[in-house]
Amino acid sequence: MLTHRHPEETADTLRTLEGEARAAGVTLCFDAEEARKLGLEACEGIEIDAEREEGVELCIVLGGDGTILRALQRYAGTDVPVFSINFGEIGFLATIEPSEIEDGIRRALTKDFELLRLPAIVTEGPSDGRLIADAAPALPPGARREQLFAAPGARIAINDIAVHRKVGERVAEIAYGLAGETVGSVRCDGLVVATPAGSTGYNLANGGPVMAWGVEGFVVSFIAPHSLTARALVVAPGDRLEIHNRSRDALEIAVDGRPAGEIPSGEAVAARFVDAIGTIAQLPGSSFYRRLREKFGRLAS
Repeated sequence: MLTHRHPEETADTLRTLEGEARAAGVTLCFDAEEARKLGLEACEGIEIDAEREEGVELCIVLGGDGTILRALQRYAGTDVPVFSINFGEIGFLATIEPSEIEDGIRRALTKDFELLRLPAIVTEGPSDGRLIADAAPALPPGARREQLFAAPGARIAINDIAVHRKVGERVAEIAYGLAGETVGSVRCDGLVVATPAGSTGYNLANGGPVMAWGVEGFVVSFIAPHSLTARALVVAPGDRLEIHNRSRDALEIAVDGRPAGEIPSGEAVAARFVDAIGTIAQLPGSSFYRRLREKFGRLAS
């Protein structure tokens, strides 16, 4: 179980879930942080301080896209699906909405759902910025967790990697290359590397293209480019991306919206597409285009 940071908003749903799980003979597991946040104690059907991953059959999320991404990262490279009830603003990755809670809990506990495998972006570095393309072999689709984290400085993004200048620092100078070829150098506030699932987030706000779920590949878009020619680029799944910091100052890295380190001046990171890393539960008949219409059509109405 993972919940977002406002426990008062999920309390009623959690009580309903506890009762239904107990009746179904299902044990709900909470790590120490979740147990403290929710004020839980161990009892029949509830296990706390549960840091283990083995034996977990399903991760249920009560939260928005940020909490869902945290769950997907936690179980990346495993066979544990994420079933999420939307308590966020958009909930593009959510399985069900709050209005569907009663039926949704039943579906979750009886595993009455379909599985969708999502790709990820895996980064390596920072490292010496010249020969990073030879640092590690390509990862197979559905790579296991130990393979994903084998490279030094590896990070996994289900949605996106954002590289950006620090607040108050000068405009960044970022060079980037693909498949061993230099593509260009752009003065900008940063760039975003997004999966199809993440293309409707920061990338879309940058004017980048929406990529349907199931498309293999990723998109690179720029944050406030100081150029009339810098355009978003959709990259083939087998092409390795290198991002070089040619700025005087270090650049910050965010993975799925969370701070994840820096790229010092003169250094670089590499990024690559890996298919079928995270698993989300979705209701039968659900589709990417329906989500797109319901979430973004509703916001625009």
